[in-house]
This record gives sequence, structure tokens and C-alpha cells, in this order.
Amino acid sequence: MSMIERVRASIPALPPAEQRVAKLVVADARSFASLPVSELAERAHVSKPTVVRFCRSVGYDGLADFKLKLAGTVNEGVPFVHRAVDEDDKPGDIIVKVVDNAVSALLKYRNDAASHAFERAIEALAGACRRGRRIEFYGVGNSGIVAVALSDGHVQVMSATMLQPGDCAVIISNSGRSRDLLDAADIARKKGATVIVITCSGSPLAQLASGGSHQILLAADHPEDYDRYSPMVSRLLHLMIIDILTTGVALRLPGELRPMLQEIKKNLRAKRYAQTP
Repeated sequence: MSMIERVRASIPALPPAEQRVAKLVVADARSFASLPVSELAERAHVSKPTVVRFCRSVGYDGLADFKLKLAGTVNEGVPFVHRAVDEDDKPGDIIVKVVDNAVSALLKYRNDAASHAFERAIEALAGACRRGRRIEFYGVGNSGIVAVALSDGHVQVMSATMLQPGDCAVIISNSGRSRDLLDAADIARKKGATVIVITCSGSPLAQLASGGSHQILLAADHPEDYDRYSPMVSRLLHLMIIDILTTGVALRLPGELRPMLQEIKKNLRAKRYAQTP
């Protein structure tokens, strides 16, 4: 949760005068970070001590500390490090802010996720499993790590070229702009395979996946700027989406899959060096 979001969430618990200061922050954080206390008090129709009290009420040392942290927030955190942190954050602050940022994104996704798109994707994947068809995962860079995907562009093109109707291609991309993935998705689509895309709404890859009955978009939207920050939250979202798909497919294939999963766990247990009593 960003600093502005935390201020917004605190409004109901504040006294009426401090609520007006909080609303001023939410309405124009950039100006609040730069204006003198007299101007802030006048705009919020409160006294100057009330502005300072508000800053302390929401967990800061005073107005100077609040404005310093706010300036970092409106500039999207520390450039190329993390959007939720500030330059002088202590380890305890970093823990809270990074975890809150991830939890906020996951909860937002829970509320925004399109269940009908997941229904279509799970049915396509389960159908491919029942018929013994191929299921391929494509990703590049950090997105290639998410589901042990094919991450070489040449291999992706060769794999996509061999797909047929009834097969599935699951394509994972944070930005949705990777040329290799766009090429693979287009080839898979032309071959008649079902193309399931996990990416942000409005990207070129998302647009490619929204044009037919065999294209499914599982939008993974989040506040990270992929041109500035490492895709931390997006990786968590993508892994969660894969977990949802895996769970859904496992429930659709109870007879065939569960004994196999049980056997896998049994064989993995034998590989552990330290056995439980």
C-alpha cells in the first residue's frame, strides 16, 4: 500500500479537522509536499498545529518528515529500486512497505479478476490434458522464470509452429511488448491452438489475445512501472495466476491426476535426506 493509499485508509479514524488535511493530501499530494505549512492550513481550513498533528496521527515525526516521505511517494519511490520505499527507510520500514505493497496488489487482483476468463482457460487446459494434447509455456526474462517456460525466442517459434488445434500455449509477459512472445503468440494463434495470455491490459500482447474464441486474456494489472522497477509484484501475480490455473485443472481431472500427484509426492519424499519419524 502506497503512502497516499495509507493516508486515504486512515481518514475515517481521524478527527474532522485532520480529515480535511488528509483529503488535501489525497487530492493533490505533489502540491502538499512543496507548499509551506501556512498555505496548507489555509487550503484545508485548519490551524497550522492541526497540520502537524495530522502528520503525527498517521505515523510520522512531524510535517517535515511527512513531506519528505510524501515527495518520495509522488516521485514513485526510489528510482529503479522499489516504488513503495523511501531513500531513508530503515529495515523495519522496508519490510512493512514491501509486504504491504505486495499484499495490496494481490487483494486488488482478487477483487478485479475475471472469473469467466479463468473458466475458459481452465477448461481449455483440462481439455488438452484429457485429449493428450500439448501445453506449452512461453516467457522471456523474468517472466520466463514464473512457470519454467520456454524462454529462447528461436525455440518458442519452433514450438509454436508445431502446435495444432486442441493444443494450448500459455504466454507470460509483464510488459506485453516482447517481440519474441508476440511472434510466438501470433504463430500459435494461426496454427489454431488456444492462446492463453497472462499480461497487463491494453498491451500489444493483450490485444492479440482478445480477438477470437481461442484467445484468452488473464489480465495481470499492477502499479509497477516496468520501465523503472524490477517486476517484483508482477512475478507474484503471475505465480498466483499459474497456481489458480493448476488448482482448477487438478479439480477438473480428479480421476486421472490425483493418483499421479500422490505418487509424485511419495517419490519426492524418498529423495529427502532427513526423514520424519
